[in-house]
Parts: sequence; C-alpha cells; structure tokens
Amino acid sequence: MDNMTSAIASPTLSSKSSPSILIADDDPRILTTLKLLLKSQNYQVVAVSSPAELLTVLARRSFCVALIDLNYQDDTTSGKEGLALVAKIRELDEYMPIVVMTGYSSVDIAVEAMKQGAADFVQKPWKNERLLNILQAQVHIQAMAKKGQKLTQENALLKAQNSHDSENIVAESIVMQQLLAQLAKLAKSDMNILFTGENGTGKSMFAGYLHQCSQRHQQSLISVNMGAITDNLFESEMFGHVKGAFTDAKETRIGRFELAEGGTIFLDEIANIPLSQQAKLLRVLEEKQFEKVGSAKTQQVDVRLVSATNASLAELISQGKFRQDLLYRINTIEIHIPALRDRVADILPLAEYFLIQFASKYGLASPQLCPQASTVLQNYQWPGNIRELSHMMERAIFLSQEQVITAADLGLTPEVTVDGTSFVNNGIDSDTDTLEKIERQIIVDRLARFDNNGHETAESLGLSRSSYYRRLEKHKL
Repeated sequence: MDNMTSAIASPTLSSKSSPSILIADDDPRILTTLKLLLKSQNYQVVAVSSPAELLTVLARRSFCVALIDLNYQDDTTSGKEGLALVAKIRELDEYMPIVVMTGYSSVDIAVEAMKQGAADFVQKPWKNERLLNILQAQVHIQAMAKKGQKLTQENALLKAQNSHDSENIVAESIVMQQLLAQLAKLAKSDMNILFTGENGTGKSMFAGYLHQCSQRHQQSLISVNMGAITDNLFESEMFGHVKGAFTDAKETRIGRFELAEGGTIFLDEIANIPLSQQAKLLRVLEEKQFEKVGSAKTQQVDVRLVSATNASLAELISQGKFRQDLLYRINTIEIHIPALRDRVADILPLAEYFLIQFASKYGLASPQLCPQASTVLQNYQWPGNIRELSHMMERAIFLSQEQVITAADLGLTPEVTVDGTSFVNNGIDSDTDTLEKIERQIIVDRLARFDNNGHETAESLGLSRSSYYRRLEKHKL
C-alpha cells in the first residue's frame, strides 16, 4: 500500500458533497488505513469487519459506495463469502455501487463479482491514486443515476399537474399587492406556510410564487393533490417504495418528499389527508426523516413545506378528523387568499389576461369586452373565483361576434338590464322556492358552468366527492 503522503497530496472532494462510504474487511490494519485515507478526502466513512455487520448497517442506512473485501476469516482464499455478500447487498440496495478488493491472484474472482453486480475492483496492495479515482467515479455515477431517476419521475409529475407560472400573477388590487409583498418577504425564511381560501382563488399559483422567490428556487417544487391520493397508496406516493415491497412494486420508486429534496413540497387540499396517515406526515415534519415502503433504512430529508386548504381545519379538529399537533406544524404562518369578489380591481385585468391567453392558444384574434360586459363581470359574485372567470372567458371567446364580448356572451341571465348592475345565474326565487329546488338548480347551474366536470363542480360547491354524488342521486342528475 502507498504511504499516506500520496493520499494527502491527491485532490480532495469538497466538504459540501461529503459522500458516504461503507467499507468491510476483517483486517483491522486495512480498515484503519482506509479510514485515514478516505477521511483525508472528506468522505464520511463507516467501517465494519464482517459481512453480517455490513448487512446490519446497510439495512438501516444508505451509502454512496460500498468498498468490500472478497475474503474473510471463515474462507480466506476462495472469495465465496464476498460473492455471496455482493448478492445480498444487491437485494438490499439495487443501485449503490459496490467496489470489491482482492489480491493479485484473485482477479478471476473479482470478474465474477462484477458479473453479480459489483461496479469495479481494486487489487491489494492498492495504489491510493487508483483507489480514489475509482471511488470518485462511482460516487459521480451513482449521483447521476439518482438524478436521472428523479428527473424521470419529476417529468411524469409535471405532465399530470398544472405548472406554476408565477410570472403571470395579475394583482392590481391593493390587497393583492400587499399579499405579494408579504410572500416575497416570507420566502426568505424556511417557515412552513399554510394558504387558506375558497376553491379557485389561486392558492397553488401563490405557492409557486413563494418557491420562486425563495433561496430554494433552483431546486424542485413538488406539488401533491392530497385529495387524489388514496389511503392505501399514501406511503408509497409520499415516501416511495423499494422493488418487491408489494405485488405491483416492479421497481424502486422515489417518493414525493425525496423528489423535493432541497426544494419545496406543496401539499394541496391538505385537509383531505386520512386521519390514519396524518401521524406519518407529522413524523416527517418533526424529525425530517422517513423510510420507503418495504425498507428499514431511514432517510433524511430537507424540504420546505407549503400547504393549502379551503376547509376549516379548526372545525375538523373539533370533529376529530384532523390532528391539532399537525396543524401546529403546517401553519407557522397562515396566509388567506381573498376571494375574487373581494378584489374587484383585479377582475377586468384578469379577464383581459385570460382572453389574450386563450386567443393565443386557439390562434384567434383577442376580442374586447364591451362596457356592459365589464360591468357585469365586476358585479358578479364569482363563487368559482379565478377558475370560474377563466372558464367563462374561454367560452366567451367562441360566443362573441365581431371581436366584441357582450354581456350575453358571458352566459349570465340578467335580472336588471338597464344599468347591468344586478345579475343572477339562474331563475330561482329565493323568497318562494323550496330549499330542495334551490339546491337542485344551483347544482345544475354549476355543472353547466364547469362543462359537466364533476370534480370541479364539487370543488366549487365545497363538497366532498361522496357528498357531491349523494346530491346528484338525490336530485336524479
């Protein structure tokens, strides 16, 4: 073995990376030499003296590389113990690179180890420069492979979710300008943020804005619709799983928390998390660690949590449906997003923005709003908020004639047509009609507004899926 002078003279890794290496050899002198060499290069080193110890450590923790001897005290020449160890390591971790150590006379055994999953080998006595080059190359390869796996899953998520285009936030009202200024200031911290407000107010968009203003903006923003994750898939989706963890686990999957490492995780509709899973989320937030499904390894995670809900969490807590300690964790700061009817100054700018966007999307000239249409928009109550305004402008652009959108193109039935200041969305009479008739008409109107999209209709009404479908059955819709 080279003396330590050549090792210290070798280029060292940056302290920021600090790759972790698990080494195994039954010779204490070799373990001591390797620890001195690798620590001088800013590696984190865990050393064990037997295959059993290695497997115990690896079952609880992940490493960048394993550097293992092929011969141990039970069998000092054949390498069978080492080959068996390579196979067992592969069962525990299918991606971690394995570098085997062997004597000059055992190159054939090293080749056999590579056939079974080892990434490279080094001969004893080794040259420090070669050993360090091999380890550094394997650390880099493993990092690139993991990055590629994360990018693949991130791309799949991006296709399934709306993008957060924070540059297109329209906020001319004083209340919204103040809110954006507050978010820009809060973004400099790592505090957990809870957005509250009605459906359709743009909570996910503001989560994107917060992330873009933060020091984590170069890392991922991972969004999760908690209402779309079933109870039995919660752990797999949030924390990932290892290959073979359950029947359909054909490959190892990275969970949402791991994908968000170093960045931000946005949990939309957080009130929909089943009570049975809330303790698992609380543990991640408190201890910054988790385990993949099917694995005993504890992984550390560094993420900023942003969440959103349109529900009253205080009411859910009183009903025993939401944990109070979880609420304390997610709402270091609570930000309420005003309803569109409370920010009238933004209605027309938003309408014009949507008209331009949809005209560009469909290759049409952007129409103008006539004065009466503008008045109608400003006086309407917007139960569906910005989402409803977006849908209305998309429809109106096809209903308009001669590049002018009239009040009639908006699909609202006027109650008073002289000054256009009073409009209703249906023909029900709240003074004489029964509650059942009013409820049925509201659902019919809302279905029409959202083009029979049941999910959006239920959201706009503030109903759970089960409550929504019960009402459809009740009213025979």
